[in-house]
Amino acid sequence: MKRRLFLIALSSALPLAPAGPSRRIVRLSGTVEAVHSMVVQVPRVEGQGGDLTLTKLIANGAIVREGDVIAEFDRTNQLTLARDARAKYDDLSHQVEQKQAEDRNNAEKRASDLQQAQADLAKARIDIRKGPILSDIEQQKNQIKLEDATAHVASLEKSNHSHEQAEAAELRILELQRDRQKVAVERAQNNAEKLSLRSPIAGMVALQNVWRNNSMGHAQEGDQLWPGSPLLRLFDPSAMQVMASVGEPEGALLVPGVKATVRLDAFPQLRLTARFDSASPVASAALGSTVKTFTARFLLDQTDPRLLPDLSAALDIEVSR
Repeated sequence: MKRRLFLIALSSALPLAPAGPSRRIVRLSGTVEAVHSMVVQVPRVEGQGGDLTLTKLIANGAIVREGDVIAEFDRTNQLTLARDARAKYDDLSHQVEQKQAEDRNNAEKRASDLQQAQADLAKARIDIRKGPILSDIEQQKNQIKLEDATAHVASLEKSNHSHEQAEAAELRILELQRDRQKVAVERAQNNAEKLSLRSPIAGMVALQNVWRNNSMGHAQEGDQLWPGSPLLRLFDPSAMQVMASVGEPEGALLVPGVKATVRLDAFPQLRLTARFDSASPVASAALGSTVKTFTARFLLDQTDPRLLPDLSAALDIEVSR
């Protein structure tokens, strides 16, 4: 008892050491994503339904450049349609050229007939001037010739105009048929080009799971794939980010310049740093929960070949109490 009282008295006499600032760690969970990524889908072929047969597919994890071929589908049907459409287009083009030549020939013939009729009219007008020196019968004959020539010229002018309108309409119909067939040719060619997929960006290939043989798995050559279904994903591994779920109580921590230490569940020994970039302005809560969360974006400062999309990650933020 005396020893305890002595220790208490001694401790009260010693000066207290200054306490350092207290700090705590806030942990957030999130998922690794690529800053630049896009999903490549099975092409939709205009005017054709049904599945498409995959004939070539790039390997999973391959590095591609912009414009590289990443997948090809069977183009036999589209090439056949394009060849048939081209043959029909060439035939209609020849018909248009033949019709134009025929119309020019007919126009020249009608112009020649009209010139001959106008010459006969001019001659009849000259003969009618000889009236004073001709007999009455000859004058009446010349008058009848003048009337016939005048009516003939008027009839030819009217019929020529009608012929020109009819021929222009017939030619326009052929031209419209040719132009419509040209659209069919371009559509078939575009469809054939769509069946050869090229990389829109440079990056790494990540094959998507598709429904094949009553199971989910990566597509393989020879598979029948439905248009519009996801085939693969392209992402740029040089710029990665972590999308974290943040609760409203921790929202005050997300200020410009905040740093976080990133740990990957798949690679516990890997340590990376990230900086806060942006956050969603709208918070949401799960059904039946009173705690709302929102999404925050953290940009990774380093790159690593082990960083792949969809990896789960934990972010540790050290803050003062």
